[in-house]
Amino acid sequence: MDEEKLLDRILDRDNLNRAFKQVKRNKGAAGVDGMTVEELGADMALNKEEMIAQIRQRTYQPQPVRRIEIPKPNGGVRLLGIPTVKDRVIQQAIAQVLTPLFDQTFSEYSYGFRPNRYAEMAILQTLEYLNEGYDWVVDIDLERFFDTVNHDRLMNLISRTVDDGDVISL
Repeated sequence: MDEEKLLDRILDRDNLNRAFKQVKRNKGAAGVDGMTVEELGADMALNKEEMIAQIRQRTYQPQPVRRIEIPKPNGGVRLLGIPTVKDRVIQQAIAQVLTPLFDQTFSEYSYGFRPNRYAEMAILQTLEYLNEGYDWVVDIDLERFFDTVNHDRLMNLISRTVDDGDVISL
């Protein structure tokens, strides 16, 4: 793996354009800066080079995340953090490069939040196991995982695969 070039792959023009298009496709609400997905194109045209320079110089600072509460059917609320659209483009660009590196290390029986996998696939696999005579199914929901995970330990684990200080810093 060519670790020293990960940041270049993340900041590659084609990768950033794909990230921009994905953020536009996903739509979503504005972050704390109020910039909408519709306004993103013009902002990226004006400020993309400055953003890339800040990332390379390790001076880029993501904006705070806008917090909203979404009512749950059972009466509780789910907290949702909404990054700015610009931060979402950067996050998407990172994910597009790092996901293939990490995805290959996951169990083939893991379905959550993985490319080309969805809940129905897990259900079909479960039905196959039940038809084969298995009696137990284990479903794990890591509720509030990112609210409680030890960030230093998580970054230590990530740095075992991502040996690029610029990417780790980002």
